[in-house]
Amino acid sequence: MKIRPLLLALAAAFGAAALPTLAATPAPINVKIVGFNDFHGTLESPGTFGQNTTVPSASRPAVGGAEYLAAYVAAMKARNPNTVVVGGGDFIGASPLISALFFDEPAVESLNKIGVDFSAVGNHEFDKGSAELRRLQNGGCKMVGALVDPNSCKGFGSSAPGTFDGARFKWLSANVIENATGRTLLPAYGVKSFNGVKVAFIGMTLKGTPGIVTPTGVAGLTFNDEADTVNALVPRLRAQGIEAIVVLVHQGGFQNAPNAGVVNASDINGCLNDLKNPDGSASDIAKVVARLDNAVDLVISAHTHAAYNCSKNTTDVTGSSAATKVTTARATGLPNKAGRLVPVTSASAFGRVLTEIDLLIDPATRDVIDVSPNNLLVDRSNATANATIAANPEVKTLVASYKTAVSPLANQVVATITAGMGNSAAASGEMEAGDLIADAQLQATQPASLGGAVMAFMNAGGVRSPGFVKPAAASYPYDLTYADAFTVQPFGNSLVTLTLTAQQIKDVLEQQFAGCKGQGTQRIMQVSNGVSYSWSATAPACAKIVNLAFTPTDVTVYPPVVTAPTDNLVINGVVQNPAKTYRVTVNNFMATGGDGFTTFVGGTGVQGGAQDIDALVAYLVGYKGVAAAYNPTSAVLKKPRIVVAP
Repeated sequence: MKIRPLLLALAAAFGAAALPTLAATPAPINVKIVGFNDFHGTLESPGTFGQNTTVPSASRPAVGGAEYLAAYVAAMKARNPNTVVVGGGDFIGASPLISALFFDEPAVESLNKIGVDFSAVGNHEFDKGSAELRRLQNGGCKMVGALVDPNSCKGFGSSAPGTFDGARFKWLSANVIENATGRTLLPAYGVKSFNGVKVAFIGMTLKGTPGIVTPTGVAGLTFNDEADTVNALVPRLRAQGIEAIVVLVHQGGFQNAPNAGVVNASDINGCLNDLKNPDGSASDIAKVVARLDNAVDLVISAHTHAAYNCSKNTTDVTGSSAATKVTTARATGLPNKAGRLVPVTSASAFGRVLTEIDLLIDPATRDVIDVSPNNLLVDRSNATANATIAANPEVKTLVASYKTAVSPLANQVVATITAGMGNSAAASGEMEAGDLIADAQLQATQPASLGGAVMAFMNAGGVRSPGFVKPAAASYPYDLTYADAFTVQPFGNSLVTLTLTAQQIKDVLEQQFAGCKGQGTQRIMQVSNGVSYSWSATAPACAKIVNLAFTPTDVTVYPPVVTAPTDNLVINGVVQNPAKTYRVTVNNFMATGGDGFTTFVGGTGVQGGAQDIDALVAYLVGYKGVAAAYNPTSAVLKKPRIVVAP
């Protein structure tokens, strides 16, 4: 029934005075949400980045940097005072030296000035344990005994020199429970009101955090299921009159081409193949969304460092170049348990991208009636941003102050390299940067007094972006600095040498593949000089290692030298001498079963060693100077070390 025409007819017949006065329908409330994730303390620009991969490298702008994030957020707030700034986690941890040397206090101070309101905790928030996370939340100096650590409380972005104010935003941890108290470690959700209407933000990390963080970092904590946690909170929020619910979750997915004939251009506003895995299965984030209560209006995700925009504004881009680019605009989202498509976003990493989301809320029902997200580059050439920074250089000054403080260490040249070594893996899983790190860890533990190791394994996730590469303006040979090295190895893990049998070595290599001994996903380890193996992509779980050989090699000398004949541990899938033992070096994260490598826990004769960054720098120093430069193509490095068998 059409009400308005009927009323007009009645007015004409009886006179307008006979009709009751109609209340004006209140206009929807427009709320702006600014989201980003996986900042990792990246105070300075991480380099160039394009809208998608069809943009030529030379045309991709420099992006990011804390002062530019602040300027972009300020512009968004100027457009709409009803703005809230939120994060998907990993704001700290695995940070560049400019933040990490100072215990990520610079990152927190920068995020305060950017104007963050709430953030989910990510797995890296637990790198240094829950007590340290609470210190960063609440403030106070890092103590060494009764003394303040000299690298803490610089105070460049706090209320006074010699202080650290802590985070003015709230970290949220709805699914992280303290075993001793039964309560959440940090608040489960945050609420912000706009024109009298409340919006709730539930923050969580992935439930698999204990498997990817050193055990000491998550000691005494339980990580609950993400969807179950959200669904249990919905009645509590509705009891407070809250109908607008946003989930901030440190879990994610990737855009993937739907078939082999399509090239994924990874547009920052794409949702190619609805984030399905290459095998067609649902991504981790899709599995979470598929079980969410219909009350959830928006999911801001993270963790994978990917950019995507699964919403009514999706723009998929395929093609290998501008000439072959195909753009497809379509309405998407990921289905919840009711089958409704929920908008799901992610903003890459390192401050390259911001997600600007406009919500429309009905003030009468308090329901979200529209969600409109857009991912945009944090372009450092933007004139408005540069004018904002010039007018208010507070964040720029903060970054410059920490850069000055870190420079004496950061600028030390530790090696010369003839070519770049990235952290992108070949089809076999081998990484150039990973090879170098494994060799460094073997060198640090090869002497008998330091462990007597004969081989080393390095987890791929610990080889951080971008690897050992020159800046855009430099050329090869390139003098690698301490800061460059630290960026690739920022965790501060310590080395552990242990004894494994040939059977255990084969078992742990099998454990790299999903479905074997509890492994949930493929995780190819990097191996040291002298180790080589082949694996079959088509073989069943726990039977993928075809051949494994070990050639004893002394890496304490430059160049490395073979010291004994090759030992074939596995031939055609069969371990030749299962009980024979070898001394193997890994980091403490792996030694305690991290990344699902539980076989390492069964090692014996455990001996601790140096920190990973110290081992790396000590190894690199042997390649200092053009005459001694590290050449990743040198035959003495015995590459490739990993091969995918037919």
